[in-house]
Amino acid sequence: MYVRLVNYLDSVNRFRKQKISNRNFLIVLAIIVGVLAGLAAALLKSMTHAIEDFLQSDWQWKYKYYLYLFFPLVGILLTVLYVKYFIRRTKFETGLTPLLYAISKKSSRVETHNVYSQIITSAITVGFGGSVGLEAPIVTSGSAIGSTLGRFLGLSYKEITMLLACGAAAGIAGAFNSPIAGIVFAIEVLLPEFTIPAFIPLLLSAATAAVVARIFYTQQLFFLVTEGWQVNALFFYVLLAVFIGLFSIYFTKVNYMVKNFFYGIHHPYKRVLTGGLLLGVMVFLFPTLYGEGYITIKNLLRGDYLNVINNSIFSDYQGYPSLVILFTVITIFAKSIATLVTLGAGGNGGTFAPSLIMGGLIGFVFAYSVNLTGLVHLNTSNFIVAGMAAALSSIMHAPLTGIFLIAEITGGYVLMVPLMITSAISYMLNRSVQKHSIYTKALAAGYSDPYYTTHSEA
Repeated sequence: MYVRLVNYLDSVNRFRKQKISNRNFLIVLAIIVGVLAGLAAALLKSMTHAIEDFLQSDWQWKYKYYLYLFFPLVGILLTVLYVKYFIRRTKFETGLTPLLYAISKKSSRVETHNVYSQIITSAITVGFGGSVGLEAPIVTSGSAIGSTLGRFLGLSYKEITMLLACGAAAGIAGAFNSPIAGIVFAIEVLLPEFTIPAFIPLLLSAATAAVVARIFYTQQLFFLVTEGWQVNALFFYVLLAVFIGLFSIYFTKVNYMVKNFFYGIHHPYKRVLTGGLLLGVMVFLFPTLYGEGYITIKNLLRGDYLNVINNSIFSDYQGYPSLVILFTVITIFAKSIATLVTLGAGGNGGTFAPSLIMGGLIGFVFAYSVNLTGLVHLNTSNFIVAGMAAALSSIMHAPLTGIFLIAEITGGYVLMVPLMITSAISYMLNRSVQKHSIYTKALAAGYSDPYYTTHSEA
């Protein structure tokens, strides 16, 4: 049977090479990858939000605080059990580091099970309250679609790599409805040796995924209404960028501290129990840590500045601006820990969304605090958006991705100059201390770090 399949594929390829040039064939495949990745993105978001809605809508509010103590634990446990019983022959790896390793060391081979296993595990993890993002899983799923299709058709390493990048770009485009950011991400993070001919497949794949995902999942991520930016606020944008650059250095260092802590817990179920309960306590105290956290940024952009503290056990103190600021600052640092705990305990997700949330909250605290002095008035929404771009740029070492992603998902192209300034400064500050990003440091060390593999030996 296998021999027949191989012979059939050979005959199809010979026929294809006679009738269609490699360049045109890659364009067709890029569109196919875009369709499939767009469907995967829509499915992942729909599954995650369906789980969240079920858990948060069907319980009386007075009991939710206590249920939050256990929801994250259940999600991480289900993820680990899925990996144990359904991913047996290969490792189940999370994050973007395995993709970079696959491109450089494994001939761009991404295991086929990632097409669906990334969707299932991340939906469970985030839907039950894991404080991580869905972007890394959908990028891996899209990359697996491209890699599998290329290998199935017997394409060359270069062609498979291109389809892998198309899948990654399509994943970002579908997740955020941001095709330009998807292309920039693929070029900046996955294809450092970019050539102009690669642009067309990436463009078509990302655009196709954005259209397909938009058809099946129509919710807009953010709404931003702005009248632009003021020249006299540039000093404050620079100051914000410095704060976020310093925070990104802290986040990178804490990343390895938390990783080492969980790696020291050898029994997988002890990791789940420890991380799950710790995360549950944090979500109980700070409900904004539940899941991705985009709803908090949405409310802040709408001008609901008390939303950060609302619906928490500290909501009675929302009338005190200083306490709102203090609570938000604590939430920022709690988000950084909650994200890393979720991953260290065995959950599946990424730091993409948490970077946006932490940066947005820093931008809010900065502008809100300055405005309380009465000396100057800053557009709080603008600083939230600039903070998101700066955090993503510095943590991922991807300033162009940060700029174009935030401009697209918020419609804030009028803020391009502040986005460029904050992203560049925060990135340079982080880069001066951290030579490698959180994704590439493990590669530089030989990629022997067990943290980047979800522990399937449970």
